[in-house]
Parts: sequence; C-alpha cells; structure tokens
Amino acid sequence: MSKTMSKAKYEFRRKLEELERYKGRGTELITLYIPPDKNIADISNQLRSELSQASNIKSKQTRTNVMAGLEAILQRLKYYKKPPEHGMVIISGVVDFNGKQKHITEIIEPPEPVPLYKYHCDSTFYLEPLKEMLVEKKVYGLIVIDRREATIGLLRGKRVEVLSYTSSMVPGKHRQGGQSSVRFERLRQIAIHEFYKKVGEKASEALLPHKENLVGILIGGPSPTKEEFYEGEYLHHELQKKIIGLFDVSYTDESGLYELVEKAQDALQELDLMREKRLMNRFLKEIAKDGLAAYGEEEIRKYLSLGAVDTLLLSEDLRYERVKYRCPICNKEVEITVREGVEKPPVCEKDGVAMEEVERRDIILELSDLAEKMGSNVEFLSTESEEGSMLFNAFGGIAAILRFKPKD
Repeated sequence: MSKTMSKAKYEFRRKLEELERYKGRGTELITLYIPPDKNIADISNQLRSELSQASNIKSKQTRTNVMAGLEAILQRLKYYKKPPEHGMVIISGVVDFNGKQKHITEIIEPPEPVPLYKYHCDSTFYLEPLKEMLVEKKVYGLIVIDRREATIGLLRGKRVEVLSYTSSMVPGKHRQGGQSSVRFERLRQIAIHEFYKKVGEKASEALLPHKENLVGILIGGPSPTKEEFYEGEYLHHELQKKIIGLFDVSYTDESGLYELVEKAQDALQELDLMREKRLMNRFLKEIAKDGLAAYGEEEIRKYLSLGAVDTLLLSEDLRYERVKYRCPICNKEVEITVREGVEKPPVCEKDGVAMEEVERRDIILELSDLAEKMGSNVEFLSTESEEGSMLFNAFGGIAAILRFKPKD
C-alpha cells in the first residue's frame, strides 16, 4: 500500500470516528448515500418532496432542524452535475458535541463506490456502509499439516484467525505385534490418505466462503507431508489453484500458523504485516547500536525540521492533537500537544489571561505533512500487529529512522 493511500485511509477512518461522536436531540440528523450512477436531478426532486413532508413534523425544534438540513443538502447538490467517481455521502444536522450545539453539513467522498441510495434521519448519522469500507477484505488462506494434526486459518490484514483444527488417527511408524510390515504400511497409508481427505474437506469448508477475497493459500508443515497434501489435490479445485507456496514449519497447531506467516515473508512482501516487521526490525537494530533512530514527539520534531528523517513511523492509534493558541491581548502564539478533545486553554504568562484557540489538527496528519514537506517517507503502523503494538506502547507511537544524526 502506498503511503498516500495509507494517509487517505487514515483520514477517512478519523472522519468516521468524528462523525460517530455526534448526537442529535431528536431524529434530525440526515445521512444521504448517493451511488456514482444516481441522477442528481432525481435526488433533488426527492429531497424537495422530503422537505414538503418535513413541514408536518410536530416538534418545532425537530421540524426546524430537519428542514434546515434538507435545504443545506439541496444547496450543496447545486454544485454537482453528476456524483463523483465513487459517489458521495452527505451528512447534515444540528449536533451536540462537548455540550455545544452546531449545524454541520459535510460531503464525504469514500475510497470505494457507495453501494446504495439511502435517505436516513435519526439521532445519529448512519455510518455502517462507510465503516464496512475500512474492513480489510483481502485474505490469505493458511494450512499447517503433518500426519498427526492440521490447523486451518486466515491472514486478514495483520491478523491471523484460526478457522479449524483436526487431529488424525494415523498410527505411528512401528507396527503392532502380529501384523506383517507390508499390511501395516498399507493400512497406515490408507489412514494418511483419509486424514488428508478430511483436512481437504475442512479446509474447503472453511475457505470457500472467502473465495471472492482470497488472494492465495499458503501450506506449511514438515516434508513430505505438505508436498503429499499439495500433490494429492485434496482441496476443492477453486482453492487448489490459489496455492502460492509450500513452507517448512515445525508446528502444526495455532502457533504453526504464525510460523507459516513468518516463513512466507517473500511470498507476502506486499502485505502490510511484513512491511511493518521490516520497518520495526530496521528501527530496533538502529536503536540497539545507538545509530540512526529516534523516538518521542520532541525529538522527532527536531529531526524533521533539520531534514534528518528518512522514514517517519506513526501509530494509527495515536489520539493527540496539535493546537495553536493566541493571547487576545499581546497576540503571542504557542503550540502544544494535547490528548484528543482536551479543551482547557493555556494562560498567557505575560498577561495572565486564557489564550484563544486558533487551530487544532490531528497530530498524525500534522506530523505526516511536516515529513512530506521535508521529503521524508511516512509509514502508518497499526496496533493489530506485534510490531505496531510495540511502536505504540514502547515508543509512544512516534519514531523515525534517520538519514543522518545531527551533532548537538
């Protein structure tokens, strides 16, 4: 995923989080979903009809707010001859936020096509179809198998999910007394075949429902088990053709799935999980030798301003804002970082009055803009992966791999 797409996805996610916090006093918050192929003139006519009906709402406040919201949407639609490439979602209404009321009207152009036409009024904005766009849809099937057991799972984004586990009744290599070695081996091979068949059925049952988003299947286990399972074509034919690699792994329980993902790094080079592992490994190596690495907001800001940052590492789960304040008397300005939503302004040291807020920005977007201006790479890491969680918990969610370390 390119850094531009990562940033766009992050901004989209933050916008949905913001909208989710808004509440209306009644069923007066309007959400309008417009697919890319919908006719704007038809929508305007339908909204005028809704406006006419809204005049009959009994509650004066709800009636006033719904009509104001509809009129605001109709005004915005005048600027469109047709919907954008992916369609759009328009939200409008009077919202309560932090004890204050304000009217908002916003147009959201989502990263995927709007799937439905819908006009919705409620005390909250209707965001479910937009949230669905944030769900990682591409998945990899994982199978680890030996002659004793097998575990089937999915790699979805950065998460490994266990779908099924089964154990075998295959006897060990040493025969019971009274049996000929030929007969024992034949019975053993039949048992192995039946077990592979059972695993194939369980894997097909678990993975076929995901076939639309299934990028590929990885098989792990000792030799010759994994090769026998692959060459015997025990999987459903649609899944068999999606196998992208066989890998030696030591375990065939749940831990084997994680080992398989590790061993399959080359096959999964483009997957975010591997990208995050490589980035954090590079960062940790530099930290260990007190080399080209830094962390913490103050340090990173200093290195960014000097153009010393090669790659900025940011945790998607940071929830801080960079706020600029100005003294209303002497006009002195200060910038401070606060936890998201904190409203208490600082006091001007000179005049002893509360400073006024001038600007408030999400710290991740603010830092990533600074980095891009200095030609630095920006990487977003999620806490869903072990490496992303380490960045957030051990290094405060802000770190960097440096081009050079300026002398103090």
